[in-house]
Amino acid sequence: MTLPQPLLKLEQASRRRAGRPAVQGLDLALERGQVLGLLGVNGAGKSTTLSMIAGALTPDSGRILLDGEDLAEQPALARRLLGWLPERAPLWQELTVGEHLDAHGRLRGLKGAALKQARARVFDRLELGPLERRLAGVLSQGQRQRLGLACALLHQPALLVLDEPGNALDPVQLASLRALIREQAAAGTAVILSTHVLAEVTAVCDRAAILHEGTLRHDDALSPDDHATLEQRFFAIATARAAA
Repeated sequence: MTLPQPLLKLEQASRRRAGRPAVQGLDLALERGQVLGLLGVNGAGKSTTLSMIAGALTPDSGRILLDGEDLAEQPALARRLLGWLPERAPLWQELTVGEHLDAHGRLRGLKGAALKQARARVFDRLELGPLERRLAGVLSQGQRQRLGLACALLHQPALLVLDEPGNALDPVQLASLRALIREQAAAGTAVILSTHVLAEVTAVCDRAAILHEGTLRHDDALSPDDHATLEQRFFAIATARAAA
């Protein structure tokens, strides 16, 4: 029986930044409906890895396959299949919340009734309706995060890439974010969650991967009861880095 191909596959992906290796020989795969927690200390290569997956950076060697296609050869795939929320949501200060969603929708090929329905869906799910006419430049950091997440979700991507999405969210909003990630996974969306908060990984992820100095040192299935084990593993790697 032929096994289904992963939605995302990194094959020996490497990238140098500022003349130094940032990510080296990274092999990683993600199936539809899986939630992967990506962990690592500062400088481990998480942001570089996410940028390559999102198509913002091209690997110096190796390749990244999205739905079986090489992103370097088919860059439009990222725009069609992927939703990305960087650590700082890239917003235009002079546009309103509604104008942001219209612009992102058009970039993703949405228009007319389809765009209207997509806007209504994310406005409702992320409670952005009261902010529709507010300029992005006057939003609080938590509101900016919610708008960035709405833009990432607008076109119902097959792969959702989140870099520290809980930044500036209050406890109620964090609980809502967890529920949203679970909803996305249940609907078949693959999710990558990069965070410094181990509790967020064990709460919503079914796999955890740990990067250390640009290489993958841990990648295994995860359950909510694995927090202590993951914490020990993570800090063992962090200690080894500090002692090096």
